[in-house]
Amino acid sequence: MIISGRVQGVYFRASAAAEARRLGCTGFAKNLPTGEVEVYAEGSNESLESFLDYLRHGPEGAIVRDMKVTWSSATGEYRDFAVK
Repeated sequence: MIISGRVQGVYFRASAAAEARRLGCTGFAKNLPTGEVEVYAEGSNESLESFLDYLRHGPEGAIVRDMKVTWSSATGEYRDFAVK
């Protein structure tokens, strides 16, 4: 996912990681030089849908203007959810 808006400097990555871990998702969240946040997540369909619902608004202080979602097969590469 590529998330744009006011998503850097508002605890977005850390709160995304906490929510992903709560839902049992693995992957990462990282800031991009464009001011966007990239999120890669793996998990069950149900947990990923819940995670997407959370990311659509993010933490208090964030303003999500757009979210581009690309679905693909899980790689099993990640064991936890990291903040990069």
